[in-house]
Amino acid sequence: MNKARNERPLRIGVAGLGTVGQGVLRVLARNASLIQARCGRKLVVTHASIRDRNKRRDCDLNGVALLDSPLELVESEIDVVVELMGGLEPAERLIVSALKVGKSVVTANKALLAERGDIVIEAAERSGQALGFEAAVGGGIPVIQVLREGLAGNEVDSISGIINGTSNYILSRMTQEDLVFDEALAEAQKLGYAEANPSFDVEGTDAAHKLAILAAIAFGMPPSFTSILRESLDGVHLQDVHLAKELGYRIKPLGIAKRGNDGIELRVHPTLVPTHHPLAFVDGSLNAIRIHGDIVGQTVLIGAGAGAEPTASAVIADLIEIAKGRAPSLPLGQPINLLKTQPLLPLESAQSAFYLRLQLTDTPGALRALTTILAEQKISVEAILQKEPHEQKFATLALITSVTSESNYSRALNKILELPFTHGQTVRLRVEYFEDLK
Repeated sequence: MNKARNERPLRIGVAGLGTVGQGVLRVLARNASLIQARCGRKLVVTHASIRDRNKRRDCDLNGVALLDSPLELVESEIDVVVELMGGLEPAERLIVSALKVGKSVVTANKALLAERGDIVIEAAERSGQALGFEAAVGGGIPVIQVLREGLAGNEVDSISGIINGTSNYILSRMTQEDLVFDEALAEAQKLGYAEANPSFDVEGTDAAHKLAILAAIAFGMPPSFTSILRESLDGVHLQDVHLAKELGYRIKPLGIAKRGNDGIELRVHPTLVPTHHPLAFVDGSLNAIRIHGDIVGQTVLIGAGAGAEPTASAVIADLIEIAKGRAPSLPLGQPINLLKTQPLLPLESAQSAFYLRLQLTDTPGALRALTTILAEQKISVEAILQKEPHEQKFATLALITSVTSESNYSRALNKILELPFTHGQTVRLRVEYFEDLK
């Protein structure tokens, strides 16, 4: 990059002046001198698309040309489009069009990258322009850069992470304050962590989008969002939070990607984590992402996973790399035509330990019958906790199994539920162990 270009401001057009968009403008204004010193150029927002001009916004729009349509940014005199609208359209059309006319793009759009990533990444590679998406996963945590560059010499075999702050907040409040799920969710909604319709977070869609992006970089595969197992958070009861604690675990919302001999596991679900692991005590709306590589071993990144300014921090990091002329030319770390579709392990073959809670009639031989069924499927019991009946006539039993396949466990559970002394609600959750704890 020549000196004249270095001295010219990087002209930025922002599509979407919601929470994150306003945060980007505020941080660029507040830290203007610092940013210019670090990248040698001013970063200036010159254009922004805006849906409601009458809506009050918490940022300075003086000198910013306001456009009615985000697609007008394609023809504007800017260097970079920052797409913060979310959703699939018109975001895809905006990004692809901007890249084709020679503009770089920064986006926080995890859904687009997870579901149509091949389209936008191919457009970036063909154009030779930068496509930055650090803000799409982990908010202010620089996990994309760490995976793509810092750990580039490692063969990553697994990623486990708390990658949805809303879900983590709900489970944290259930653990800390003895709230039932509905109470914790209502509190998250009141504080703005959860939407009025919380299904995107609670059912694991948001985390699955992020996991698809992480797995694509880590394993050199196309994003595979539709193949990710998702289990809802609303299956976790306060009783299970208490029993898990007594057994030496905390329940956390994890996204898990594992590379095995027979294929890739991709799953998002509430998970029992040993209390001595760093992920167990990451609380509130914080995110934490654990990466295990063959050279470095375990790396854990913890930080704010959402919010206006943490996410703006990631957007600005990409903008600074573009301003320096150092933005990666390969968004996923290698050319898209060299990505290999990996065999995805079917659910029935996935390996996990399991937590099981059920009610038993207080009958002699009941526990022996249950453990015999598990042993027939080559499943041992690693820990067990029995709560004797008081006012109720049934005993509550909670146990942790050894690691086994989904199919073996399902066969055993079906037989257990046929026993004449099992009653009422049965809860099954997965338990995650980690390479560094073996």
